[in-house]
Amino acid sequence: MTSNLQAYAYAQPSAVRTTARGTALGLETSGGVTPAGPVARPHFYSGFLTRPQVAAAALLAVADVAGARYYRPELARLRDPVVTAQGDRLRFESFSGCCGVYARLDVLGDGLDGGEVRHGTTNVDVNNPLRDALARIGGDDPLHLRVGPEELAVTTLDGAVVEKKVPLPERWLRGFAETQVISAAFDLRAELGAAETVRFLRGLPRTGRSGGAEQWLLPAGRGLRPTSRPAPGAVCLPGPGRLGALLRVLRHATGLRLYGPPAAPDSPPLASGWEIDLPGMRLTLVLSPGVARGFSGEGAVLEALAGDDTASDAELLGVLLAWEPRIDPAELAAAAGLTHDRVRAALTRLGTAGRVGYDTAEAAYFHRELPYDADRAERHNPRLVAARALVAEGAVTFHEGAGGPETPVASVRSGDHTHLVRPAADGRGASCTCPWWSDHRGRRGPCKHALAVRIAHRRDRASLESR
Repeated sequence: MTSNLQAYAYAQPSAVRTTARGTALGLETSGGVTPAGPVARPHFYSGFLTRPQVAAAALLAVADVAGARYYRPELARLRDPVVTAQGDRLRFESFSGCCGVYARLDVLGDGLDGGEVRHGTTNVDVNNPLRDALARIGGDDPLHLRVGPEELAVTTLDGAVVEKKVPLPERWLRGFAETQVISAAFDLRAELGAAETVRFLRGLPRTGRSGGAEQWLLPAGRGLRPTSRPAPGAVCLPGPGRLGALLRVLRHATGLRLYGPPAAPDSPPLASGWEIDLPGMRLTLVLSPGVARGFSGEGAVLEALAGDDTASDAELLGVLLAWEPRIDPAELAAAAGLTHDRVRAALTRLGTAGRVGYDTAEAAYFHRELPYDADRAERHNPRLVAARALVAEGAVTFHEGAGGPETPVASVRSGDHTHLVRPAADGRGASCTCPWWSDHRGRRGPCKHALAVRIAHRRDRASLESR
């Protein structure tokens, strides 16, 4: 696995401190992006939290996920969450070390009291002393929240800097990209009230951090009914132990919503979203289809990345995003003069650069700017890199007159083998004779051979149209 050493430089550690105004929670930032461009240690918010105890528990839940590995937990390593300020809210995001669980806390306008919420994205320092202090916050005493360095730290160059160097796998950034595509295909499947939320989550099997086997759940009255197999309307719970972070906020929960893609009687394990309503906040976990499956390998973004025609569309849409907390694809299409399908593909491509996320509660994309190299997810995606190498080697041979306009039948020479790529029986994507397709049947995106055919076909078609 490829990884880079990402240095986080903070003016001081994040901490809970006692001040003249009461208790203050200071979250230190590092290496962020704002509307004015990159900033070493940006300042996003300074004001009060309306529900301090709830916010502290929810922040700990996001930190729990950042410090967990549900697959091979012995390799657990704490990473710093990402915070995005969007004018009317703060979003805190993290991934588990195994990249199979995504967590996001949305602190909405009702959860903030006073102070201007600015715009931008950065990492925030979440250290062990801070976690201990957050766990001790009780009652509804006023809690002041500051996201960013003290003003003195911005202007003083010789102050002490706390620097943490942590391995940042390429799959962590790819996980953000895959999650927004997968979540955009979710629909609301069930909604529970406060009492049923507590009953359901407390009744989950205690399987530890390893997650456990998948379950299927169907809405039944005010609650959920387990079923032994998938069915229309069912939600997959792939590894009940991976919902453990939600127990942090259980006594504050006012409801739970379940999201997932359409299920059928023959469905394999599916990803799902679990969203807890809190006073002035929402806490969301998205689970990959299996404990041993990280989001970074799901392949949902590969079709968009393989299309050269989406690059210019993504560049155009990128200047229209404007740090909006709700991005309407229809409004973007009208502003850019693009079709709905082209906007969707361009948003997927922007997601691979960490510039777009998806909020299932509002069924809308949102703008953020992860402080990493925008091309890294594409550059280091193994299947995409291999597909482009096959095209460059001239390994794709088309079968004249066979297949459809988007997915023709073709042979792809790969090492000592030649594989046949043809349109899938369901009309979506392509099938291949390679072992990858035999194992996954398109459930984890296209194989490198199908991607190579798509890339070569589009380039040939573009060449003919330009003559």
